[in-house]
Amino acid sequence: MALTGLEIYKRLPKENCKECGVATCLAFAMKVAAGQAGLNDCPRLSEEARAALGEASAPPQRLVKIGPDSSLIEVGQETVMFRHDDRFQHPTAVALTMSDAGDEAALRKACRAFKELRFTRVGQTLQADMIALANESGSQDKMLAAVKTIHGEVPVPMVLSSESIDCLAAAASGPLAGTRPVVWCTGNPPAEKLAELGTKTDAVLCIAGDLQSVADRVEAVMAKGARNILISPGPVPGPRALEFLTQARRAALNKKFRPLGFPALTIACGQDKNAAALDACAYVCKYSAVVISDAWEPYLLLAILTARQNIYTDPQKPVQVEPRLYELGEVTPESPLLVTTNFSLSYYSVESEVEASRVPCRILAVDTEGTSVLTAWAADKFNAETITAALKGSGVADKVRHRQLVIPGHVAVLAALIAEESGWKVLVGPKEASGIGAFLKNDWKIS
Repeated sequence: MALTGLEIYKRLPKENCKECGVATCLAFAMKVAAGQAGLNDCPRLSEEARAALGEASAPPQRLVKIGPDSSLIEVGQETVMFRHDDRFQHPTAVALTMSDAGDEAALRKACRAFKELRFTRVGQTLQADMIALANESGSQDKMLAAVKTIHGEVPVPMVLSSESIDCLAAAASGPLAGTRPVVWCTGNPPAEKLAELGTKTDAVLCIAGDLQSVADRVEAVMAKGARNILISPGPVPGPRALEFLTQARRAALNKKFRPLGFPALTIACGQDKNAAALDACAYVCKYSAVVISDAWEPYLLLAILTARQNIYTDPQKPVQVEPRLYELGEVTPESPLLVTTNFSLSYYSVESEVEASRVPCRILAVDTEGTSVLTAWAADKFNAETITAALKGSGVADKVRHRQLVIPGHVAVLAALIAEESGWKVLVGPKEASGIGAFLKNDWKIS
């Protein structure tokens, strides 16, 4: 039975040291009871108290670490069913498929392609996180050679799948020793051998099947000492996978059913690449911790990574850029000065249009706590005083010869107030970012 916050609090040091990231020990105890923190977050907890509290206070979904320390991926330890209740904690890891059936040259080419699949969106770099290698050759020697080649080219965490548990053990204890790979034995070996593979190699075990068989098998391997586990519905159609993901998450979080309290791995592959990519997006949004995908086409992979970027933001905290002066292109003292907010979507919309215009510009991102132009104006965070303060704080007056700035057309009403407060001439720009290019080429001039 799960412990209450007060029962946990009685065992804590009660020093309110804040080293756990929470203001008081009582608040920390309540977070542990709610499954939002683990006992390991308290650095001063005695071993006696840790043993007494034990498994009862563990989060309903375990935290699982995949990969070497240099490229560590953490999945699991999620606390809510719905993102608007709090936030999702650990972003889904995306693994791109490879096969050991090809030759070394093909593998090296795939590794180069993997490294080149990088995208920049709203200031963040998006890319796949893992490689999923399938033992399609059926040969242990080919599997080991492929693992060695891939690991040497792209030292990212790996998912290994094979019918042979001996093949997986050789790879996890050989070329990938100490890297915590995910191993998925499709040959359904005995629980004892599977648990031995996990404990001896420190690999993460993937256990696949329907909910009941997965729960039974998880209990069996845990009884043999294995703890690092991913659960999976296996290669099933999208609706069945989503059903598995939802029911497993609900059982873990709402019912505290420990055998299903593990992160989930799903597979989104198939001849219809568009449909498979859509399945991957759905799995990302609906509780999958690792998604194996064959979306090597950039436009398909970007869709999956964008879905992940969107769903794993904090819904209570706007995504924002650093409020400061940005310089785009080879700016001169005569270059235009555009003013916007530090809401990431607002800023990057302006930035992309400026770059497309090929007109060197300065952009002043005013601190509006990450809110958009109209929202910040309505909340009185984007006004004559805040814009003038940003102008002075940025030092832009020392970088330009003119005293002209361009404000968004939606807040044209601020023009006279900004001019009076700052002493700068204020030009009213377009209402939408899409009009910036034409404005810079046709309407900007120093007077």
